[in-house]
Amino acid sequence: MENIMENIMENIQILPYSSALNPFFKSINQAWVEQYFSMESFDIAQLDNPDDTIIKPGGTIIYAKLGEEIVGTVGLHKVSDTEFELIKMGVINSAQGKGIGMVLAKAILAKAKEMGGKKVVLYTHSKLSAALKIYQKLGFRPADLEEGKYCRCDTKMELVL
Repeated sequence: MENIMENIMENIQILPYSSALNPFFKSINQAWVEQYFSMESFDIAQLDNPDDTIIKPGGTIIYAKLGEEIVGTVGLHKVSDTEFELIKMGVINSAQGKGIGMVLAKAILAKAKEMGGKKVVLYTHSKLSAALKIYQKLGFRPADLEEGKYCRCDTKMELVL
C-alpha cells in the first residue's frame, strides 16, 4: 500500500495557472462546496471568473494532474503584498485519500513564498476533517475568526512562511 501511495505522489504533476483549465477549477470546487454546503455569491464569482477575481488582483491557481486527468486544484487570493489566502482547495472524489491534497497544499505554499508572501491564512469548516489534517501537518495554527467573513466557515487558520 505504501509503495502504491509513493508511486501516485511521484506521478502527480503540478500545473501552473492557465485560463484553459478554468473549467476544472469550477467543476472540482463546485462539487465539494455543494456536497457539504451551498454556493455563496463569492464562490460563484470566483468559480465563474477566476481571471478577474483571483488572477488579476495578484493571486494564482495551480492544478494537480495524475496521468491524463486533472484531479485537484487550489488557489491563492492576494490579501496584501505579504499575505495570501489559500482558497478553493479540492480533489475529485475518485482521487481522494492519495496524498494529492498534501501535494497541492505544499506546492501552493511554495508559490506563496515565491510571490513574496510572509503569511498564508485560510478559512474552513470543522467538518472538513481531511483538509484540517493537511493544514495542521503543514503547521497552520488556529487564528481569530472575523465575524461574517464567510457564512459557512467556522475556522480560521494561519501559517507564517
